[in-house]
Amino acid sequence: MNSDLLVLMQDVNKSFPGVQALSQCHFDLKAGEVHALVGENGAGKSTLMKILSGVYVKDSGHIYVKGGEVHIHNPRMAQELGIAMIHQELNLMPHLSVAQNIFIGREPRGALPFLVDEKRMNQEAQALLDSLHLAIDPRTRVRDLTVARQQMVEIAKALSYHSQVLIMDEPTASLTKAEIEELFSMIRRLREQGVGIVYISHRMEELKQISDRITVMRDGMYIDTLDTAACTIDQIISLMVGRTIYESKPEIPQDSQREVALEVRNLNRGRVLRDVNFKLYKGEILGFAGLVGAGRTEVARAIVGADKVDSMELFVKGQRVSVHTPSDAVRHGIGYLSEDRKRYGLVTGMTVSANVAMASMRDFLQAWFVLDDAKTARVAQEYVEKLTIRTPSVNQRVKHLSGGNQQKVVIAKWLTADTDVLIFDEPTRGIDVGAKSEIYKLLNELAHAGKAIIMISSELPEILRMSHRIVVMCEGRITGELSAAEADQESIMRLATRRDEMVIH
Repeated sequence: MNSDLLVLMQDVNKSFPGVQALSQCHFDLKAGEVHALVGENGAGKSTLMKILSGVYVKDSGHIYVKGGEVHIHNPRMAQELGIAMIHQELNLMPHLSVAQNIFIGREPRGALPFLVDEKRMNQEAQALLDSLHLAIDPRTRVRDLTVARQQMVEIAKALSYHSQVLIMDEPTASLTKAEIEELFSMIRRLREQGVGIVYISHRMEELKQISDRITVMRDGMYIDTLDTAACTIDQIISLMVGRTIYESKPEIPQDSQREVALEVRNLNRGRVLRDVNFKLYKGEILGFAGLVGAGRTEVARAIVGADKVDSMELFVKGQRVSVHTPSDAVRHGIGYLSEDRKRYGLVTGMTVSANVAMASMRDFLQAWFVLDDAKTARVAQEYVEKLTIRTPSVNQRVKHLSGGNQQKVVIAKWLTADTDVLIFDEPTRGIDVGAKSEIYKLLNELAHAGKAIIMISSELPEILRMSHRIVVMCEGRITGELSAAEADQESIMRLATRRDEMVIH
């Protein structure tokens, strides 16, 4: 083993019920490098890194850390070896403070060993957050932070272990451009200090900015390792999916029908949302753009009755309706695919078919309220095939699927409910480039079929690619509206940072 290798994984195998997740996989990490790990959802990236971080135990194969073979049976053993992982799904306790989450299980003690020294813990957490240039009060409850802020706390927690190996699984998925630059600066400083960083991401443009080498996986197998400077994004994508995908090709659907499907008037909620007004037309994809904290998700949650509001007039197909709960929204034909799918969109302990039927359960009931299992399985199978959900069967529990395939199950749930208004909050977050094209095609098909779609996305190329119109928000207000023909990244960012007054085109 080379002296500069921090980690070497050879011939690693792992299976789950009905799934061979990894087969003869290889991976290595050098000191002072950023090694990107890429592949479609279900390729095995996260599984391989969860084995390295002790979340899973390999079935067979060899793992070497700094030249010595190790057998990692749990996360604590990985931490003791200097390995920390930032998971794609947040691994924080929302009812605890930021400081308590960072130092959970290793809190500083006071004069009496059974008492936690809260003051010292907050001071140490503050010092860590300051070093990372994070303006977060360590006493704040994690549940009161945005998803982006929670992600940064997760990063701080991992770095607090002074790890020599840091695994980042989709770390920028919920971050703004400025926050991504802060993260990249942090990564570069760690690289200069000799830390080895495994960087898992579906954002191809990030790989060229931050990585030194790129390893590609496909279908649970190792494909190739490339020097970042010597390869192109097209080459990487071709290795990932086995085919060429042209992500830059515009896919704006045909002109929308000018029948109003949904109208929101006078939506206010404290300082979070102020004077929000807009219309959504039948057959239209209306993009919502803005920086993290602009209020886009809050608009969606208000529409579906997930959050209480100070005022709102809601019209569906011209008729005023009252929506106080998500069930009210479904009854009026409004479906919401949440940004936090694992928390709000799925019951991971249940099967694929049960989750697909969940929003329209009444349609699957027989006499005496008995569930029609055959019909549920048949409909679920149709969407498994249509959305290319990678699962051994519709009876597989959702918790055993990859993150991207879990997202597809949520989409299938709302398509099964046949709602007329669909709100997609970050629909391709954590989805690989191949699956993104499938989702884009699906959204277009839905628009062509007359569905009215709101698409909230933090990825400007996605917003520009898919939207008829684009509503831009900043600090709880709509600061502009642009047609697809006149919108570009510069004009959106100008409105998102309030450099212009409210402009409607």
